[in-house]
This record gives sequence, C-alpha cells and structure tokens, in this order.
Amino acid sequence: MEGDCLSCIKYLMFIFNFFIFLGGAFLLGVGIWVLVDPTGFREIVAANPLLFTGVYAILILGGMLFLLGFLGCCGAIRENKCLLLFFFMLILIIFLAELAVAILAFIFREHLTRDYFTKELKTHYQGTNSTDVFTSTWNAIMTTFDCCGVNSAEDFEDQSLFRRLNPGRLVPEVCCQRNDLMMSKDDCLKGIMPIRNKGCYSAVVDYFETYIYMAGALAIVVLTIELFAMVFAMCLFRGIQ
Repeated sequence: MEGDCLSCIKYLMFIFNFFIFLGGAFLLGVGIWVLVDPTGFREIVAANPLLFTGVYAILILGGMLFLLGFLGCCGAIRENKCLLLFFFMLILIIFLAELAVAILAFIFREHLTRDYFTKELKTHYQGTNSTDVFTSTWNAIMTTFDCCGVNSAEDFEDQSLFRRLNPGRLVPEVCCQRNDLMMSKDDCLKGIMPIRNKGCYSAVVDYFETYIYMAGALAIVVLTIELFAMVFAMCLFRGIQ
C-alpha cells in the first residue's frame, strides 16, 4: 500500500514538473529569440530600457522554471534523493522570497500613495529621454493607460524637472498622442487642451481593480502548489530506501 502511494506521488510529481519544464523552455526560447533575432527586433528592444529589462526578466524566470522542472522530473523518475532535496530547497527559497516580497509590500505600502508618485514624477521625469529608465517607464505607462501625469497634466508645473528641461512645453509629447485631427500637436504641447488629461494613478487603479481578485486567487493557487510540491518532494525523499 505504501509502495502504491509513493508511486502515485512519483508520477504526479513527474507530470507536474514536466509542464513546469515545458513552460521554462518556452520562456527561454522566447527570450533568446528576441536577443538573437536578425530581423531587427533586437534593436527595438535594446533602444527601450523597459523592454530590455523585461527580456532579461523573462530569461531569468524561464531559466529558473527550466531548472526547477528538470530537477523535479529527474528526481521523481530516478528516485534520486540528492535531486529531490535540491528541488525542495529551490522551491523553499522561491516560497520564502515571495513571502518576503509580500511583507515588504505591506511595510512600504505608504510608498504607493498618490502623493509619493507625484513627488517622484516631478523630481525625476525628463520628457523624451529614452535612455532614462524612469522617464521611459512613465512614458510607457502614460501610453498604455491613455493618461497624463499622476493626477493630471497639471503635475508638469513650473517646479517640475520636466518644465525646467523643456521651458517651452506645458505637457510632455506623450500626453498629446491623439486621434482628433482637428487639434494640432502644438496646441496640446502648449497646454491649451491636453488630450490625455486623466491621471495615471486613477487609470491604473481602475484597470487593476477588475483583476485584483483574480490576481489574489492566482497568488493563493501558486503558493498552494508550491506547498504541495514541497510536501510531495519530502514524502518521496523519505520514502526512498
């Protein structure tokens, strides 16, 4: 009976980790393809620090999942105690890291306020400097969420770094991307009527409000899977003679 239970755990671990292995291999393949693609996509990514960082994040995540799946599959099928222990320790490190991120997010939650982001935007945002990570990140946010500033276009006032670097403009060019052909870009840059006048703080909150419960449920599912993976690995480890 005990042998049947161990066999069931072994094959469950193999199937579970095989899908993790495939997912990691897919992410690694995507990341490597972007970096070595000869058609010019590499230059587009390299020119945008946000995309450039994202590609390496995909590579790191893919590598971790690839290694995790490989260790789990080999450890389960070969009933290798060393591989199973390594698999258990790797899952434990990931679990503790996620727990630490959650704790830090709770401790520093006051840094996620509207006032904090407004202060940071006024202090560091430059406008069209694509080599500055902070500026390019904010440009990407304003483009993605169709917004301008943290609260509104008024965030780019005289005391902001943007206005000191661009004295002839009241708003960044990214706030002027529009579909209304009746209005000129010059009018928008002068602040006569910025198209994207909704603040990004409200836009992002409204967007993620829809998915907050889904994200919470997904986080609980991931943590539960990690706990079961550690339990299965340790049960198999202790059951191997």
